Amino acid sequence: MKLYGSYTSPFVRHCRIVLLELQQCDNNKATPPISCEFIETDLKASAKLSPTQKVPYLVDADLSLSDSNSIIKYLRERSGGSFMNDIREYDLFCMVNTLLDATVNVFFMERVDGLKPCDSQYLQRQQNRIESALKDINQLTLPTALPLNDGQIRLACYLDWALFRQRIHLDEFETLQQFLTLARRWDIFTQTTPSADA
Repeated sequence: MKLYGSYTSPFVRHCRIVLLELQQCDNNKATPPISCEFIETDLKASAKLSPTQKVPYLVDADLSLSDSNSIIKYLRERSGGSFMNDIREYDLFCMVNTLLDATVNVFFMERVDGLKPCDSQYLQRQQNRIESALKDINQLTLPTALPLNDGQIRLACYLDWALFRQRIHLDEFETLQQFLTLARRWDIFTQTTPSADA
């Protein structure tokens, strides 16, 4: 099995966390531990590998998966587990995916084309979506102890990435600050932290 991706992508990071979780868990199950090679790739290479021209991208024998959602579902179920049976967890996961899409759009439009939300109605709507979703998630009851479920892992990956890329501030979001502090105490989460110069 091979997972293609970048160390900075929050989508790839979630997949890497799941792989580390599954490798560390007590393996009393009938399924053997998952062995996966991580292959670092960039935008140019992913355009050749993946039909969606993005990362992550997973290849396992004759199976190819081109989205982090399907990759995580496959990894969880292949190891004998399940993937988000709770509707609240799934809704958080979906909301964070929307946040990620909006924030990535704003980030790349500024980085590639030099456009900021004040320059574009579309980007301003994305920025408004980010702020609205953060306010809503900050009102949720988030865990105060580990482990985290996949909705919460996705949120932690988003928050850490968005702060790393200087896309958000958490000054007025105490619940999110406390949650991220908790996630950063988890060894698997810290093992997947991108380097400061990435």
